[in-house]
Amino acid sequence: MSGQGVDWQEIREKAFVVSHLFTPLQLRDLTIKNRIWVSPMCQYSATDGVVGDWHLMHLGSFATGGAGLVIAEASGVVPEGRISVSCPGLWNEEQVVAWRRVTGFIKAQGSLSAVQLAHAGRKAGTVSPWSDHLMATPEEGGWQAVGPSALAYDGYPVPRELTTDEIRQLVRDFSAAAVNAVKAGFDAVEIHAAHGYLLNSFMSPLSNNRTDEYGGSFENRIRFMLEVARAVRRSIPSTMPLMVRISASEWVDGGWTIEDSIALCEELKDCGVDLIDVSSGGNSASQQIVIKPGYQVHFAEAIREATGMVTSTVGLITEAHQAEEILVAGKADVVMVARGFLRNPHWANEAAEQLGEIIQWPNQYVRARTLYKK
Repeated sequence: MSGQGVDWQEIREKAFVVSHLFTPLQLRDLTIKNRIWVSPMCQYSATDGVVGDWHLMHLGSFATGGAGLVIAEASGVVPEGRISVSCPGLWNEEQVVAWRRVTGFIKAQGSLSAVQLAHAGRKAGTVSPWSDHLMATPEEGGWQAVGPSALAYDGYPVPRELTTDEIRQLVRDFSAAAVNAVKAGFDAVEIHAAHGYLLNSFMSPLSNNRTDEYGGSFENRIRFMLEVARAVRRSIPSTMPLMVRISASEWVDGGWTIEDSIALCEELKDCGVDLIDVSSGGNSASQQIVIKPGYQVHFAEAIREATGMVTSTVGLITEAHQAEEILVAGKADVVMVARGFLRNPHWANEAAEQLGEIIQWPNQYVRARTLYKK
């Protein structure tokens, strides 16, 4: 049973099953076939910021597994912006060419791809997590991290405070990386502004004690973020979606709150951002997070209701009916899954079967289907 010549749309229509999870989503001119997307996941497997066979296999498997959008991991806009010395980047042509191999394969499987543009800030310059130490030495290719202020994240070295000229240069670096993302064949771009990395650390009063135009008031602390969002929006086609991942709450008294996030998202909407990828935490070792299934969904719901923006949610979403309920209840527009896809790269195909949906599988895998007709 090869599956050649199968009219999957006709089969789906005859099945009379229309789940929210497998309803297409339109963002600008991009139609994404479903609402189960792969969340960016660090692999620590690039060389000099260049991806290779591992990323082709890793990200490609999610495309064959039915994900609507596959978001590639945090990729440094400059060498010193990488989380680790083994993380990918998008600051040169060699990296662009390597990424094209990955994006081309994903598209050939009927899925779409995005990339997360990032600067890790004061949490940059580590080694792979399976190493026996945290920070990369100069001999291992390490560097001194930078941040909004000379305040270290727990267990990390004290970063060097960025100058205003360096901040403005980083805005240009994000812009240039966005241009490279388009050249690399990505269908959408996401800016990483969560989890204690550079943009997030500028926004938080816990990690930013500057007294210039980039510190102090809420308006000043979000200035860098907005400048980056505007620059990236100008650097990609008007037809291409722009997303931003945020930490909606720091889970710390006196830190960044959901109310701050709502105010930020109103500004990001005016910058031309199309989707808010809602996560949380990561900027303070003092965070008090209550981990439970769907523990971040209420943040996406609050932002969606207050701003009218398209939102995605992530975090301990492990089962198809759980994901479907989130969408049916209007708590988010998209569900992202990370570890679930690591455990089962065909999570989306399996979710369709659990929901009674008939969707297209790769011809090579059709014989494994259990739902052929209703």
